Amino acid sequence: MSTITQCICRFPYQHLGAQSTKEKWHSRIRAAAACSKENSSGDGKIENFSGLINRREALVCGVSLLSAAGIGFPGDGLAVVKQGLLAGRIPGLSEPDEQGWRTYQRPDDKSGGHGVGWSPIIPYAFSVPPDWDEVPVSIADLGGTEIDLRFANPKQGRLFVIVAPVLRFADDLGDNATIERIGTPEKVINAFGPEVIGENVEGKVLSSEVAVHSGRTYYQFELEPPHVLITATAAGNRLYLFNVTGNGLQWKKHYKDLKRIADSFRVV
Repeated sequence: MSTITQCICRFPYQHLGAQSTKEKWHSRIRAAAACSKENSSGDGKIENFSGLINRREALVCGVSLLSAAGIGFPGDGLAVVKQGLLAGRIPGLSEPDEQGWRTYQRPDDKSGGHGVGWSPIIPYAFSVPPDWDEVPVSIADLGGTEIDLRFANPKQGRLFVIVAPVLRFADDLGDNATIERIGTPEKVINAFGPEVIGENVEGKVLSSEVAVHSGRTYYQFELEPPHVLITATAAGNRLYLFNVTGNGLQWKKHYKDLKRIADSFRVV
């Protein structure tokens, strides 16, 4: 059972000026938290978001660095992963369906994670058209272990999956976090959108949707420019950001498929 609520909107955003990355991040979270408090009905839920990104770790080694590694790959010429041939890589793609689309599901024993003491990453899944392949996640990526996976087709577009521990954003989300507890759609895109596209999101949010699949809530956004579809959710003690992007020509020619990829993302 799936439920989708859609609204077309543009979100206000404060001018950040010539601030450092760390200052920008603090400013974004303070602005979102302030907005939360102003609009709070007093039920105490807003405090969950106002505590986001108050740890130094998030500023120096986590999502705060994704603006440098996020929307584009380090180079469009990166070799794809040949499934099963690269050490540490475990195939996760299904056989193609009648249209040639394949479903990727993160293998339970795929390498990666966030170190000793963290629970295993709850698997996620999505579908890709023919000739989309996994792209190696370089250890040089500034996103570090937050960028869990990349896929691409040089003619159609690319995607990347961010899986980040919620403890880096707030102390009280526990091991059963939900995207609703992290914040409203507006607060989430204002806080995390800039770290995906490398700039603030003022005037760039074309649409915002809330979808519920199998009891889990997903926030879905379309931004332009740059062209990117962002799906955000939370599960266990992780935040998931699924990002699908392409250049202008790719967007024009393959938007329908790129949107289908974005809509297919599920945490399973």
